Amino acid sequence: MSLPVERPHVDPDNKTTMELQAVLPLTAKVEDGHLFIGGVDMVELAHQVGTAVYVMDEEHIRKQLRDYLEWTRFHWKNVDVAFAGKAFMSVAMCRIVEQEGCHLDVSSGGELFFAQKAGFPMERIICHGNNKTPQELQEALDARVGRIVVDSFEELRRINEYAIERDMKQPVLIRVTPGIIADTHVYIQTGAEDSKFGFGMRDGLAMEAVKRAIALPGIEFMGIHMHIGSQIFTLTSFAKAIEVIVHFMDEVYEETGVFVQELDTGGGLGIAYGAPDQPSSIKQYGKVVVDDIKEHCLAHRIPVPRILIEPGRSVVANAGVTLYTVGTVKSIPNVRTYVAVDGGMTDNIRTALYDAKYEAVVANKADQPRSTVVTIAGKHCESGDIVIHDAPLQPAEVGDIICVFTTGAYCHSMSSNYNTQVRPGVYMVKDGQARCVVRRETYDDLLMCEIFD
Repeated sequence: MSLPVERPHVDPDNKTTMELQAVLPLTAKVEDGHLFIGGVDMVELAHQVGTAVYVMDEEHIRKQLRDYLEWTRFHWKNVDVAFAGKAFMSVAMCRIVEQEGCHLDVSSGGELFFAQKAGFPMERIICHGNNKTPQELQEALDARVGRIVVDSFEELRRINEYAIERDMKQPVLIRVTPGIIADTHVYIQTGAEDSKFGFGMRDGLAMEAVKRAIALPGIEFMGIHMHIGSQIFTLTSFAKAIEVIVHFMDEVYEETGVFVQELDTGGGLGIAYGAPDQPSSIKQYGKVVVDDIKEHCLAHRIPVPRILIEPGRSVVANAGVTLYTVGTVKSIPNVRTYVAVDGGMTDNIRTALYDAKYEAVVANKADQPRSTVVTIAGKHCESGDIVIHDAPLQPAEVGDIICVFTTGAYCHSMSSNYNTQVRPGVYMVKDGQARCVVRRETYDDLLMCEIFD
């Protein structure tokens, strides 16, 4: 039997909404006591479309993509930015990524299908996954995707076979685990030797994978991919991994005579989930990643490759909020007060999975101080269905609209129908207009896959 988690005592912080600057969407402001994002009143929107509902600040998303392009290409012109679709995937998001001149990472056949339906340029697609099925690989080749990131020898064999059948050569990147343990949650560390992803360097598997890719007739070896994890605050983790990978690139040239043309350094830049968080900026990240690659390539006397980066969370997380309506307020004397909302672990599983931390406000009391501490609970049949443990909050009443910040990444994409709940819709807000980009599910949607005898 698991024991209750010991949590530090939390006091009201008496902050108003605009004092939570680190976690707010770019266009957030308070007018007449209400929270506005993208020029749209969140309270009015909640009343009009219902809750729970996800809201995304389109201007924020576009600025993040533009900043990544600006602050990487400032240091080296041959850089491409690929948005990691797993963070938030929709047709509308694919179109924003295309319009901003970026590439797109997909991690499944479903994500590739979304990109195709959005009309996304297939040459700008990078396909990921540690166990891509034969069907997914063939779909990728038929779509003529730009790159497939290879995670295993079996996958390399299959790609070669399918490419020969189609009389083509498929460009690939070999995923290499650099053996760096990033300073992040153990579940989202991906660059250590003991990982389901990629080829390890210590035992020679990475070099063998590169040699096979060079030799196989259906494969066009383009370069190396690495990714050390997610939600990383310490840029030294990236610097250490780059040093290792560039050294490996030099070894590839020494053993094969082939220069690595492309180096994909993955994503992983951390963001602020709590008001005190101080992650590195995109500007700082761009300088460390690009300058370190250039410096180590110069030291090894090898050409600087085309560089790819794969931001996901840091593009959309702070752009998104989730709106809920308070259904009940339950006070347990000398214990805690539960504020129950009409959502929870089906629209945000991260608290249950990672004990993730969030900031929240009462959107219709956004100019008031957060003078209470409550636990915001979901409506599902699990004791662990908690949105925020011990959250500073304005005094909440039944019918109030709760806004939880920083839910733009890995909330919609990890949502579920547990308890046979319908999943929320998604609205993009910009210039005073709210447009629905993913409609709320209905009960009929829940029956779509059922077979009635």
